[in-house]
Amino acid sequence: MKVGFISIVGRPNAGKSTLINSIIGSKIAIVSDKAHTTRNNIQGIYNDSDSQLIFIDTPGVHKPKHKLGKYMNKQVYYSIEDVDVILFMIDAKEEFGKGDMFILNKLKQTNANVFLILNKIDKIKKEDLFPMIEEYSKLFDFKEIIPISALKKDNINDLINTIKKYLTDKEKYFDDEYYTDRSINFLTSELVREKVLRLTKEEVPHAVTCVVEKFEENKNCVNINVLIIVEREGIKKILVGHNGSMIKQIGIDARKDIEELLGKKVYLQLFVKVVSNWREKEKYLTELGFNEFE
Repeated sequence: MKVGFISIVGRPNAGKSTLINSIIGSKIAIVSDKAHTTRNNIQGIYNDSDSQLIFIDTPGVHKPKHKLGKYMNKQVYYSIEDVDVILFMIDAKEEFGKGDMFILNKLKQTNANVFLILNKIDKIKKEDLFPMIEEYSKLFDFKEIIPISALKKDNINDLINTIKKYLTDKEKYFDDEYYTDRSINFLTSELVREKVLRLTKEEVPHAVTCVVEKFEENKNCVNINVLIIVEREGIKKILVGHNGSMIKQIGIDARKDIEELLGKKVYLQLFVKVVSNWREKEKYLTELGFNEFE
């Protein structure tokens, strides 16, 4: 039995969440083209006949501009401690920049096995791949350099099999039926937040928060109320849309994914509330018994 912890790190939009969803085979990390979509370290648990691989999807490392950004970076730094393998993911179609080097310098301080993962190889010419690998191999003594396409699932099995070679634990940490350490409420609220970010594009900042206020499950269906918390009245108007058109579409798209997650019919209601500042927001969430970063 091969068991171990694997952390996925990289700049925003490198494809970390897409990779973990492809490996686990279920949407446990939301995906959008908006930077900093992932805020938390989310564990995805891969099980097969001879292994249990516990993947940690992390927020993209970036220069923080506010408390949320500082928290997200701390989550990443915490995730690279005491893991067996670190997957340093970069976008193969982008140049290796200062942000990538900043992350690499952090990784040089760890004792973990560091892999370089070249993602989105479906977006580059095949003849450019080998010279790229040669160039990156000069930056650091990576244990492995593996090209993949997380979206198309190219080389994912090779990646899993290679990771297994570096694992030494033999006792499982989770039962086989577990595929994430996150609660259903958390996953549900994240699916709603994903649709908010996707449908509103740049109009709504990534700091929007979604909270499940009601989750009532019976034999045939689930009744769910989700509160969407925003910072300004103008953002609320965007989310609601003309005659409620935007909030309706967010609900339709989110419900489809939630039904797939739960395997049941879902009745979903969305509500939007304006909470104007960070302290007020924290106080309000505490009163709801909700920690935004759990």
